[in-house]
Amino acid sequence: MEGGIHLEDTTAFKDCLLLAKKNPYILRLAFSAGIGGLLFGYDTGVISGALLYIRDDFKSVDKKTILQESIVSMAIAGAIIGAAIGGWLNDKFGRKTAILIADFLFFVGAILMAAAPNPAVLILGRIFVGIGVGMASFTSPLYISESSPAKIRGALVSTNALLITGGAFLSYVINIAFTKAPGTWRWMLGIAGIPALVQFILMLLLPESPRWLYRKGRVEEAEEILQKIYPQEEVETEIEALKDSVNQEIEENKSSGKINIVKILQTKSVRRGLVAGVGLQVFQQFVGINTVMYYSPTIVQLAGIASNQTALLLSLVTAGLNALGSIVSMYFVDKTGRKKLLVFSLSGIIISLGFLSAVFHESTSHSPKVSLNETSQFKGLSCPAFQSSSSSHDWNCIKCLKASPTCGFCASSENKLFPGACLFSNNTAKDTCHSQDRLWYTRGCPSKTGWLAIVALALYIIFYSPGMGSVPWTVNSEIYPLRFRGICGGIAATGNWISNLIVSQSFLSLTESIGTSWTFFIFGVLAVVGLFFVLICVPETKGLPIEEIEKILEKRSLQLKFWGERPSHSDDIEMTKKNQQV
Repeated sequence: MEGGIHLEDTTAFKDCLLLAKKNPYILRLAFSAGIGGLLFGYDTGVISGALLYIRDDFKSVDKKTILQESIVSMAIAGAIIGAAIGGWLNDKFGRKTAILIADFLFFVGAILMAAAPNPAVLILGRIFVGIGVGMASFTSPLYISESSPAKIRGALVSTNALLITGGAFLSYVINIAFTKAPGTWRWMLGIAGIPALVQFILMLLLPESPRWLYRKGRVEEAEEILQKIYPQEEVETEIEALKDSVNQEIEENKSSGKINIVKILQTKSVRRGLVAGVGLQVFQQFVGINTVMYYSPTIVQLAGIASNQTALLLSLVTAGLNALGSIVSMYFVDKTGRKKLLVFSLSGIIISLGFLSAVFHESTSHSPKVSLNETSQFKGLSCPAFQSSSSSHDWNCIKCLKASPTCGFCASSENKLFPGACLFSNNTAKDTCHSQDRLWYTRGCPSKTGWLAIVALALYIIFYSPGMGSVPWTVNSEIYPLRFRGICGGIAATGNWISNLIVSQSFLSLTESIGTSWTFFIFGVLAVVGLFFVLICVPETKGLPIEEIEKILEKRSLQLKFWGERPSHSDDIEMTKKNQQV
């Protein structure tokens, strides 16, 4: 059973739609829980555009890269806390309760951010939101997975990924909509309280996960929900599988006590599942996705696009492609399988990051020169670092911006690629530059190849979203035995958010110290390592009942093969029956 792709469920996406039509209760469960994914996507995506305007309102933020990174990454620090405590909350109080607590935190965080009088309160609000994100990031797909028929489980869990990317897309739409409104970023960040309130109300009307209920001895409640989810002929089979899993847990608890880290590491199937699950979550971040999601307008500006509004509009394209990729994933995740989709995704990511690195290398190698004559036209506004330099004739735009946070580049009025002026970065210099029909740059420099960076970002998202964007969450929602699912899901999500924090907290600093080109090159190398990891350590879980996956991991640790055919689970059952008859 280990290695290869199932041939069953080749029409899983179609089956998902048909089943949703016949039994809308399943879709109601999936989308209500999936609003947590929408909040996840919105709150992580909205900061990229809001940051452009936060810098304008709080000058201390504009001048300090570390403060910008903190506003972004403190939500991720909160997510680490949320993921760490979320596993315990899920096992102790249930999936539904964990989602309700996450919604409360989302709402409080949104209010704090919208009303923030200073960066400190803004960061506090980001931490509250982050804790909610951390809890929702694995609780929502876990709830959906445990409330879904195996045949369409991948497609339904992918609705959570669709809503994550849809939330990110919505955040860019909201960002653009409020660029002219008073308070700009306050509206951008505060509006997240609305879907949190909506989900809180919807989840109050929905049941707890049937698998969690069964594990807690609430058998009648669990069976009642399973009868609403599964066709009548499959209910008994599902109940028997749950009974076996719970009985096994009871026996293990008698012999070795309660679940803890030592027990997890000593249990072969759980240890192997945890390696695959945590590894996928780590590489999901280390290939650099959240440099795109958190900083895409900044990346666009680094590529030579000066306008905030233009940077946001172009970033909207990447967010739209991200959402579209999630729809593609919903179709293919149960058709081609998880592993094949991951391999395709990572291969494209490697190519895209190489392209992105080459584009930025070309842009920085041909940065417009700084002209002494051009600078002298702006009397009293030239950058002090440029004025005091003994080799000002060697300066270009890149050197001007890197010389000091107080330096900005005013492009030539004839052609933005011609030599321009290195000026003191304040509103007076900016307004004077604009008054002469010149472009003003403080993040990146004019470039004739800057548009290729947009193409490279789009390619990156096209490859990332259907595979690495959604499959790690799908695999983590189904790879662990029921008795370990909450704590292992929490460990994997914690690994995801720690990796996310490392990437987001270091991105701007890396671009300043080694350059944007080398930064993306490093992500490309990590993507190559991630590809080998998937080929070796990640099993195929497509179409398998959750309880069956444990048996696969028990048999084999290395999962090298992902192509070709293998018997479906139903075929295995038929073969077993024939052997028994013989």
